[in-house]
Parts: sequence; structure tokens; C-alpha cells
Amino acid sequence: MARQQRPIRSRRGASTLTATVSAVLVTAGITAALHARVDDPGDRPGRDAMPVATVDFEQVAAFEREQRFLGLVKAATSGSVGFEVPGAIEAILVDEGDRVTAGTPLARLDTRSLEARRKAAAATVAQVRAELELARARSERQAPLAASGAISRQNFDDTRLAEKALVARLEAVTAELDSLSIDLDKSVLRAPYAALVGRQHVDRGTVTEPGRAVFTLVATGAREAQVGIAVEQAGTLAVDRVYPLELRGETIDARLRGIRPDVDPVSMTAAAIFVLPAGTEAFDGEPVTISLPRRVAASGGWLPLSALLEGERGVWTVLALRERAGGIVALREVVEVLHVSGDRAFVRGTLNDGDRVIADGIHRVAPGTRVVDSAGDRIAGA
Repeated sequence: MARQQRPIRSRRGASTLTATVSAVLVTAGITAALHARVDDPGDRPGRDAMPVATVDFEQVAAFEREQRFLGLVKAATSGSVGFEVPGAIEAILVDEGDRVTAGTPLARLDTRSLEARRKAAAATVAQVRAELELARARSERQAPLAASGAISRQNFDDTRLAEKALVARLEAVTAELDSLSIDLDKSVLRAPYAALVGRQHVDRGTVTEPGRAVFTLVATGAREAQVGIAVEQAGTLAVDRVYPLELRGETIDARLRGIRPDVDPVSMTAAAIFVLPAGTEAFDGEPVTISLPRRVAASGGWLPLSALLEGERGVWTVLALRERAGGIVALREVVEVLHVSGDRAFVRGTLNDGDRVIADGIHRVAPGTRVVDSAGDRIAGA
């Protein structure tokens, strides 16, 4: 009787199936373990948390910002000078930019006509003085004769009257001579103070009249700066106090001499006059600036610039530490930057007073990441 043949199972197939099932079970176990580590932050506190540096957000009601004001350097004394008498300019004696002392001749008029008139006046004075001496001698001779009746009283009175007339005429011609001498002296234009010669307004040969500007002079003494400052801040300045001004990129200490009482109707600023330190080299009209603090009412707080991350459409964000069931995580908060000063910014937004914000390295931290303070102190509840 023939033996019934059983189907032969492949040992190789059975082995392959067993290996496949084992691999699936191992993979599932690893996956479950990984999920368990991620979902259970309390398993081993701190091992999976990223260390970060944090800063406390302190909410305030206002902040101060520096506001710059522009001004100009000017000489304490400056102005235009010209002749006090009319005439044609014969010579220009200095050049623009020359440094002169008080009394230095700057220009001279043609004085030939004045000199001729002065000579004539001097001759007239000499003539009248001689006539007066003769009249006085005659009066002295006639006085005893009139007393004795040798001559009439009328003749003596006429002699005395002629003497008095000559006295008056001598005074008049002497005054004219003095006036011409003064005009001759004024025909030389002199510097009224030590100064730098600025602009020359006329040339040689120009016929000028009294008061017409010939030169602009800038005193070489103390320099001042006139700065227009907003009215509300000008009221906070103290006279005689020293303030830092910026001139040619350098800081100089200048004393506030005073504030003009009028307000510019266009800029709504008051002019503050600062005295620059002695020896300050600056041109008339050179710009200077001053920075003054201004209080701005706004609720917010200061954060380092390194804590800010620019988002979409110009929105700024920060990463604040929040307590969740699984531990402390970094979550994104939106802020608005109101002012930047140095390496920090004043912001307002969804942050609360006392919030801890990641201060640096925020590009390495994704929102939702578990974190721990890098100083080693665990945030409460972590």
C-alpha cells in the first residue's frame, strides 16, 4: 500500500516570516520608546531640554530716548564794518581770512580833497587868530583912553564888539578844522576788535557812503553755539551747566550761557546759547549737535537685540518660556519695537511683566522646544 505523502513545508520560508515579524516588533518598540521619551519630559528632567540664556522682561510705563538737535557755531562778536565818511576807496589793506588785531588798518579812502580843505581851514584859523590878537591889543590900548574921555565910549564899544566877533569866528573855524581832522582820521577803516577778516564787500575805487559794509569781521575770542531746542526740553536745561556738544565728530563740553525768551514760529524751538571751551577751532556757521533725553509715555520693556527675531511682514517675535504639562517650553510671542538704543530695544506686545525671554541664540530654538536655563537653575515646575 502506497504511503500518503505529506506536503513538505519550506524551512527557509518559515525562517523568513519569523525574521520579518521580529523586525516589525523591534521597530515598533523603538518607535514607542522614542515617543515615550518625547511625550514624557518628566522621565529624566533636563536631559532632553535645550539650555538657553534668559532675561526677565520688566514692564514699565515709559522710556527715555535720545533726541538730537542741530545748531551753528558763531562768534560771540561779529558784524560788518564800513567807513563813517563818504569817499572813494583808495586802498584795500587786508585780505579775506587775515587775522587782525584791534586798530589794524583795513582800508583807506582817497583823502586829497579832505587834506586840501583841512589846509584851508588851518590857514583860516591862523588868520582869525592873528586878527583876534590885533583886536585884543587895540581894546587894551583904548580902555584907558575911553576911561579918560580921550575917545568916545562908542568907539571903545565897537572895538570890544569886534574882538568878541573874532573870538566867535575863531571857535567856528577851529571846529571846522577839528571836524576835517576827524574825517581824515576816519578815512582809514580800522578793526574795532581782534578778528578774522571775513567777506570783502567792495573793491578798490568804489565810491562808498557812510554805513556801507566794506568787510565782515568775526571776533577771534570766545566761540558760541546757538542750538534750537524743542520748547518742552529747553525748559529742563539749567543755565551755567555744562552739556556735551558734538563738533566735527568729537564731543566737547560747553557751558549754557542762556536761552532766548522767544520761540521760532516755524520750528517751535527756543535758541539755547552755549559757550564753547577756549581755544575751540571752528568756523562761523559750522554745525554742532546736542543729544537730550526725552521721556516717551508707552507701556513696554527693554530686551536685548539678540532676543528679537524678525518674522513676516516686519513683525518681530521673541521666545518666552511657558510652563506646560510636559515641562518648560519656548513659545513665540509677538512684539512691536518702539525704540532702539545701542544693543537693546524697547518693545511692547503680548509679553507680561516678569516673563522670562530667551536672550540669545533664538535661531537655534524652534517654538515648542523644551528648554532649561543655562545658568543651571530650572524654571519653576520644570
